[in-house]
Amino acid sequence: MKIAIVGAAGRMGQMLIRQIARTEGCSLAGASEAAGSKALGRDAGEVAGVEANGVKITADSAAAIGAADVVIDFTVPAATVAHTRIAADKGVSVVIGTTGLDPDQTAAIQECAKRVPILWAANMSLGINVLMALVEKTASLLDPSYDIEVLEMHHRHKIDAPSGTALALGRSAAAGRKVKLEEVWRKTRDGHTGARPAGEIGFATLRGGEEVGVHTVMFAASGERLELSHRAFSRETYASGAVRGALWLKGKKPGLYGMKDVLGL
Repeated sequence: MKIAIVGAAGRMGQMLIRQIARTEGCSLAGASEAAGSKALGRDAGEVAGVEANGVKITADSAAAIGAADVVIDFTVPAATVAHTRIAADKGVSVVIGTTGLDPDQTAAIQECAKRVPILWAANMSLGINVLMALVEKTASLLDPSYDIEVLEMHHRHKIDAPSGTALALGRSAAAGRKVKLEEVWRKTRDGHTGARPAGEIGFATLRGGEEVGVHTVMFAASGERLELSHRAFSRETYASGAVRGALWLKGKKPGLYGMKDVLGL
């Protein structure tokens, strides 16, 4: 499978290129970066710290995407929407790891999924997706007397909060309780908030250092507390899941898929 990487010189882009180099059954077909990047014109393999692969990083994302069977995008929301529209026009499958998209941007991705298969996940880690399944099941088993809180921590550079993964975990908990997350969430607390309402799903966000990602879902009752946790030590886990997802998309019909589909959860 021929794979294109947009945002190829970024931390995730480089990790994805290294993952492709060591994964049987796929090859790097295109790589792009934003205009003005110092990586433009350089060999993508060398930029990523592996052997030269003959693929030059270009500012022409359409050309990079058009050379591939699937494009992997871990950029920023506006760029992700633009890249996905290009891919849909060219009949190229898409793997999206970008978070923080607003409702209009989400709708644009959903519209593109009518034309090409798109795998979109808040987190490509296999462990996180197993955690989501466990959270949904646990929430379905414990009654609302168990307060649900989602705690997450990421590096200082992360631009959205709560993280897309934290929100996905909250949606898993809400699904287990058969409620809509938007109707019960509390993203922030400050000042005199009063007592915690029954059934609320709360979020706490921490930022600092170079933490790759920590997520804990707490089920707290009067006499006990159950915690389900995951910690990522390397972005390699995200790259591995994304490339696995790209290979899984081969032959799939147009539609919007998630890692639950890839893992058969």
